[in-house]
Amino acid sequence: MSIVKYNRSAAVDYAKRWALGRNPDYYDFENIGGDCTNFISQCIFAGCGIMNYTRDTGWYFNSLSDRATAWTSVEQLYRFLTTNKGTGPFGEISDLHNSQIGDIIQLSDGESFYHSCIITGYKFGYPYVCAHTYDVLNKPLINYHFNNMRVIHIIGANS
Repeated sequence: MSIVKYNRSAAVDYAKRWALGRNPDYYDFENIGGDCTNFISQCIFAGCGIMNYTRDTGWYFNSLSDRATAWTSVEQLYRFLTTNKGTGPFGEISDLHNSQIGDIIQLSDGESFYHSCIITGYKFGYPYVCAHTYDVLNKPLINYHFNNMRVIHIIGANS
């Protein structure tokens, strides 16, 4: 297995392209629980190009009925990215100070993590993000209301 570099620019370009719209190649989960993590998975895939087709524990999307839970679930995406030793993307928990464009931020209401977004830029050292469900293009993270957050630094992908 070799490590493929995560193309942060490609992930961010994808995020900016589709932040206010929907890529017809993917199902829109907005009306069945939210589309934020589906969108983030698409962005990560744009930056690495490798899925993990392991049944039950992988990270992939073929259709609404043929996909991994980690593709669309906030908590499952976190678990996949931070524990993945197989094919596909992997990352680690980081802090906002060490974050980079293309990294993922997940927000919590104090009880659970409920929202995923991708860092697409910085202004005065503070991240701007793109996200779905409540579609945003380069929204300042400071404008979100949350109790806690975690940053997932995408390192690369195993091929």
